[in-house]
Amino acid sequence: MLEILGNALTDNGLIVAFTVVGLTMFVSYFLSDKLTKGRIHGSAIAIALGLVLAYIGGMVTGGEKGLSDIGIFAGIGLMGGGMLRDFAIVATAFGANFSEIKKAGVNGVVSLFLGVVLSFIIGVGIALAFGYTDAVSLTTIGAGTATYIVGPVTGTAIGASSEVITLSIAAGLVKSILTMIGTPFVAKYIGLNNPRTAMVYGGLMGTTSGVAGGLAATDPKLVPYGAVTATFYTGLGCLMAPSVLFLMTKAVFG
Repeated sequence: MLEILGNALTDNGLIVAFTVVGLTMFVSYFLSDKLTKGRIHGSAIAIALGLVLAYIGGMVTGGEKGLSDIGIFAGIGLMGGGMLRDFAIVATAFGANFSEIKKAGVNGVVSLFLGVVLSFIIGVGIALAFGYTDAVSLTTIGAGTATYIVGPVTGTAIGASSEVITLSIAAGLVKSILTMIGTPFVAKYIGLNNPRTAMVYGGLMGTTSGVAGGLAATDPKLVPYGAVTATFYTGLGCLMAPSVLFLMTKAVFG
């Protein structure tokens, strides 16, 4: 009976993958609501759980693809692969309206470019401190510090190793969690109490889930405004990191 069930799950890997991800999201948002009162966004908890499951999968099988190295979870490799990931990113970008960014004015646009570049530089500095010296690894980790979406997109584009791409996701996750937790505490000191400053803040920080979670804990009315520029931040990072920023890093570090 167990063999039949195992074969059925293996033959329907993508369905199993959607089920696992759905259950993970349910548990993550439940924990976010009950344990943190929404201060840590469910998506950040889900990513942390995903990294833990990937680690367990690698330890159990000795493989290099995390949980998808286990036969019945092989569909996760397809679901989490570049094709569906990039599709999700493009779908998110299609939901952004360029006319909305105009509401933030010049300050909002400047904050987008400044936020991407500053996060990238900080990420490169952290990568250097941990011993990475090649341009590909530095760029990938720097891009991950922008957001945990920009990191893997950049790493795939420039040929980074899976280990470095994983580190870039972890860097983006840490940034997201810190943004969620820290936003309510710094809000009153930076004047984060109106739509315009929320847009600028979203452009500087960039991590959509972090900004949304942090603003929700500060003032729920500000969430849509911060999320607008944060969404554009992800798209801008995906454009700049594997192109301009990579070439600049390569010129400096070879």
